[in-house]
Amino acid sequence: MTRDPQNRPLSPHLTIYRPQLNSVLSIMHRITGIVLFVGLVLLILWFFSLALGQAGFELFGMLINSLIGRLILIGSLCALWYHFFAGVRHLFWDIGIGFNLLWVQRSSYAVIIATISLTIASVLIGVFSG
Repeated sequence: MTRDPQNRPLSPHLTIYRPQLNSVLSIMHRITGIVLFVGLVLLILWFFSLALGQAGFELFGMLINSLIGRLILIGSLCALWYHFFAGVRHLFWDIGIGFNLLWVQRSSYAVIIATISLTIASVLIGVFSG
């Protein structure tokens, strides 16, 4: 083996492979983990606004009830559902279930459908319950 860094074999890069549904969902699982962290910071800010008193809580409520605030909440909810279902799929893979290509594709679509369905159901429950 040579120690010449110019003569090393290179690993295939993202620009070489055509993105597949499973690889995109894997990347999205990581991204939603980051989004959930941002949502956690938002939750901590909400608790902090409670500690500031009524004026701080009303200001936070006004910001979160704006269009951008509601979009952030819906995005966080979608990230939560997606990360949950993709995580369940990964747990099945960890115990050796679902590695067949047909099941990988079916579970990919199941994660997407479940995420969209439960995000919509959660938003509707939130809108019509109060």
